[in-house]
Amino acid sequence: MLRPKIPTMPSPTGLITPPTVVEPTTVVQHHPTPAPAPTRPTIQLTPGTALALVGAGTAVVLVVGAVLVSMLLAVAVTGASVAVCAVVIRSLISSQHRR
Repeated sequence: MLRPKIPTMPSPTGLITPPTVVEPTTVVQHHPTPAPAPTRPTIQLTPGTALALVGAGTAVVLVVGAVLVSMLLAVAVTGASVAVCAVVIRSLISSQHRR
């Protein structure tokens, strides 16, 4: 019922051209002169750009710090809630054994 069909190779359509013959050529080696090394533009720090860099760095540090503190707080809250659940379950189980 579910048998795969093997695709058949279609016959080529259109014009078929014979392969062209490639003639060997002689190789001539040239010794190029080395190009001069590119010069890097010098970066000039003005007081305005230095202040902007310091401000951007401070903002990045504050954002990363806030993210890390919030992740630590989430782990602490999760741990505390699991501990409370464990205490409640333990007290429920011990109260059932007393009855």
